[in-house]
Parts: sequence; C-alpha cells; structure tokens
Amino acid sequence: FLAGFQIAIFAFVGIELVGTTAAETKDPHKSLPKAINSIPLRILLFYVGALVCIIAVTSWAKVSPEKSPFVEMFTLVGLPIAAGLINFVVATSALSSANSGIFATSRMLYGLALDNDAPKSFSKLSKRKVPIRGLVFSMACVTIGTSILFIVPNVMTAFTIISALTSILCIFTFMLIVLSYIYYRKKSPELHIQSKYKMPGGLFMAWMTMLFLVFTIVILALDHDTLIALECSPIWFIGLFIAYKYKKKKMLQLDILKAQKVDYI
Repeated sequence: FLAGFQIAIFAFVGIELVGTTAAETKDPHKSLPKAINSIPLRILLFYVGALVCIIAVTSWAKVSPEKSPFVEMFTLVGLPIAAGLINFVVATSALSSANSGIFATSRMLYGLALDNDAPKSFSKLSKRKVPIRGLVFSMACVTIGTSILFIVPNVMTAFTIISALTSILCIFTFMLIVLSYIYYRKKSPELHIQSKYKMPGGLFMAWMTMLFLVFTIVILALDHDTLIALECSPIWFIGLFIAYKYKKKKMLQLDILKAQKVDYI
C-alpha cells in the first residue's frame, strides 16, 4: 500500500507544466483555471474509472505485476485485438510524456539563460522561435538516461529506480512551488487578494501538502530499490550547487570588471 504513493507521485510528474505552458497561451486567465480544474475529472476517468473496469472483470489478487492489467482484461473478455491496441496506446502515451518533458525542459533552459542563470547559448532560438540548443540538450540527457538498462539488466528494477528518482526530483520541485506560494502570500498579500483564481485551502493546504511530500520521502526509504534512488539523488543536488557557485563566481567577476571599466572611464 505504501509503495503506491511513489507510483502515484510518478504518475503526476509533469503536472507542474501547467504553469510553464501558461506563457504559451493567448489567455492564461481563462485557460489556466480550466486546465487545473479538469485534472480531478481526468483522474476519476482515467485512473479510478480504469481500476473499476479492471476489478469488474478480474479479481485484484489475480492481477500480475509482470503483465499489463489492461491487456489481461481484454484477453479475458475475448478481445485480443483490443489488447494490442492498448499496447499501442501505452507506447504513444510514453512518447507524448517524453515530448512534454523535452518541451518544458527546453523552455526552462531558455528562460534561465535569459536571466543569466544558465549558459547564454541556451537563449538562442531557431527561425521558428524554438530553443533548439535547449531541445538538443534535453534529448541528449534522455538518451543518456537509457544507459541504466545496461547497468541494471532487470527492466522492472531499472524502472523502479528511474521512477523513484524522478519522483524524488518531482517532490523537490513541488516543495519549491509550495514554498514559493507561502513566501508569495507573506510578501505580497495584496496581490493574493486581487487574484481571481486562488488556491483552495490557502496556507493551511500548502503546509498539509508539504507534510505529505515529506511523508512520501520517508516511504521511499523503506524499500530497497527506491532507497537506491533516494541515496543517488544528492548527487544531482550537489551538481546543481556546484554549478550555482561557479555561475555566481563568474557573475561576480563580470560585475567587478564592469565596475573597473566605469571607474576607468
């Protein structure tokens, strides 16, 4: 039961892209609330509804973790062709998820480069206004990530490690979003009052979300495979810290050079 929390977090990886894609819409004041409000309905339809269909056909105790429950369900009802269709839908869904991730990452790198928080080369756009260098870099990272299959030959173990590591990084992102909201409420309460689309529950719900995320991290430490991912995650944060310190040092040196030029003039 507790292991299900990690998979649940992994299933919601990318939900934060709603805020990233808001800048790409013509009317975010209308499209953003509509997109967020539709998420609970989609959860009921695609998650809860799908579970109801599976349990209606077969016992939950007979569902094998080694096989797709949807493929097994259609095989049991005598529709093997539909099972093949499900495999096709899963493959296209995976491609769609990868596409969303690559899109968001390239846009984030572009935004960071404009703010001088990432290499300036990522701020270059193609003729079609696509951050092509950030796109290529994101695709390279995804390709490198597949090398884990050569390190961990068992596909299920590799998937567990990758999904757990993704969940941990996503939890960190969620925490930053919640902390940003708390800081925003404290720093600019007048802007929150003027906001037309407020967070349900306000600060109370924000702190409850933080507690839930911390609870999920504790759960990840209880399983061997997810513990491996939890132990590896500090490497990423150490890398980010080193990159930040290096970038900060370079910016400080540039500021000193600019000041020296002004004094010289």
